[in-house]
Amino acid sequence: MAETLEIVSFRLKPDAAADFIAQNGVVTDWLARQPGFLSRHLGERADGSWVDVVRWRSLEQAQAAAQRIMAEIGDCEAMRAIEPASVAMSHTQVALSR
Repeated sequence: MAETLEIVSFRLKPDAAADFIAQNGVVTDWLARQPGFLSRHLGERADGSWVDVVRWRSLEQAQAAAQRIMAEIGDCEAMRAIEPASVAMSHTQVALSR
């Protein structure tokens, strides 16, 4: 098993709440309960888009969580604030970590 980074970029809907970070508690709590979860880092880029980087113990565990997240918490405020067509997800094996 190789540690894996899940990198998700997205934009918020124009009418999304200003407290998007606060709304993410549900997502962070859900992730923390998933097998293989190690850490999460969420940030806003200068152009207004967002990036969510989640570190997992393995690609398989990352993919398993990705398959379940919408069914389990897809209706939470943070998920509803995201523009679905803007979502891009990728995975990469961790080559270096300090």
